[in-house]
Amino acid sequence: MILAERAARLASEIAVERLKLEVARLRRERFGTSSERSARIDQLELVLEDLEETLAETRAQATAEPEALSGAASSRRKPARRPLPEHLPRERVVHPGPTTCACCGGARLRHLGEDVTETLERIPARWVVIQHVRERVSCSDCETIAQAPAPFHPIPRGRAGPNLLAEVMMAKFGLHLPLHRQSQRFAHEGVPIDVSTLAGWVGAVTTALSPLVTRIEAHVRGAERLHLDDTPVPVLAKGKTRTGRLWTVVRDDRPFGGPEPPAVAYFYSPDRSGAHAETWLGDFHGLVQADAFSGFGRLYEPGRKLGPLREAACWAHARRKFFELAELRKAPIAIEAVARIDAIFATERATNGLAADERRAHRRTRSAALVAELEAWLRQNRAKLSAKAPVAQAIDYMLKRWSAFILFLDDGRACLSNNAAERALRPIAVGRRNWTFAGSDAGGHRAAALYTLIETAKLNGINAQAWLADVLSRLPDHPAQHIDDLLPWNWTQHQPRPIAA
Repeated sequence: MILAERAARLASEIAVERLKLEVARLRRERFGTSSERSARIDQLELVLEDLEETLAETRAQATAEPEALSGAASSRRKPARRPLPEHLPRERVVHPGPTTCACCGGARLRHLGEDVTETLERIPARWVVIQHVRERVSCSDCETIAQAPAPFHPIPRGRAGPNLLAEVMMAKFGLHLPLHRQSQRFAHEGVPIDVSTLAGWVGAVTTALSPLVTRIEAHVRGAERLHLDDTPVPVLAKGKTRTGRLWTVVRDDRPFGGPEPPAVAYFYSPDRSGAHAETWLGDFHGLVQADAFSGFGRLYEPGRKLGPLREAACWAHARRKFFELAELRKAPIAIEAVARIDAIFATERATNGLAADERRAHRRTRSAALVAELEAWLRQNRAKLSAKAPVAQAIDYMLKRWSAFILFLDDGRACLSNNAAERALRPIAVGRRNWTFAGSDAGGHRAAALYTLIETAKLNGINAQAWLADVLSRLPDHPAQHIDDLLPWNWTQHQPRPIAA
């Protein structure tokens, strides 16, 4: 009974943790991604994972003691199992029935049907060496020797097929698995591949796919509105590390009903100077959704050579400053500020996907009054506070940039937050925990290029690894003037070859 009671208690705790996790996810979806909620969700997922492992262990221990699960615990409804995927191939392992009756010994047995129990299994990767055999022929009349041309390879002088190359790229930049760990995994499967060889493949693939990176960057720069953000990246430099930056620029017109496909471009810089963002943006002119990083100030200057950009401030950043004070210090003004900002976010939900004009009309009807009340309330409370008070600093963050915060009321293309850029940086933040640092500035540029390809594929809802494999197989003899056909939003997968070369 002890094991049964423990299993019942764990099942109840798991149900509670699942509900907590679901509530946290719904709050994030409603009000946008922010660091404090992401950390909370990560923590809840770890707790839930640990509880489920403990419950499985307890049930496994109870298997040897059937009486332990008797009574109330055994009467609990077992959780419904998700059916195994229908698209997976099935292999039948037939266990023949008896040939004689265990009761009387008779041999006249009738077949009454069968019971099928399915078990999910994974077969280790199948490695194969493709031999391209090119027959030579000779003309009997003129003795001319002819032979089919040598096949193209995805990378020059490479002996890796497109599927293998795509898997290595996706593992490193999509699943955050460093090359030395991939090398170890391949060795365990009986195919030793040096890390230097894998590194050479990464460099060659980056060069081969650079035309696609260039086209994605051009597509991003052609947007009416961009999300911009950056994150630090430790870089090795002569026995020590320094901090470089990976920047993300996101084009996503879907929130205001734009027809153009979404895309995200990354670029690397050795420092955080705003000049790098200004150089990358080039002649872009439109809206920029970003945080209040001082380095972006030059982008909005009236005397900017290419014309000033319009700044749309991030309400999620402003909310976060109040949220921290409300969470840690229980400051009444901060608590009310969070509630007022949340009300504005709540009205914004109905505008997602509407045309820009419809979004503007909705905001003027539903959000403008809330924003005006918030401004009056902020100014009233700011007058009562010392300039050094943390709540005053949070208020000043908004009031000093108030024109950028209220731009969304007059321009339906603007979003309320810069969460699109923060989501685009999340894979880098996760990967950084595994690969720790970039080996050099060149490594930072390579990472930016591969992240551009993989994350843009994800934004367009396609399998990034399948896309990379198909593009690598087609790119060597693909016409340069039709390179746009291979972009993620234009991509149509060819019929798979019997054996990919």
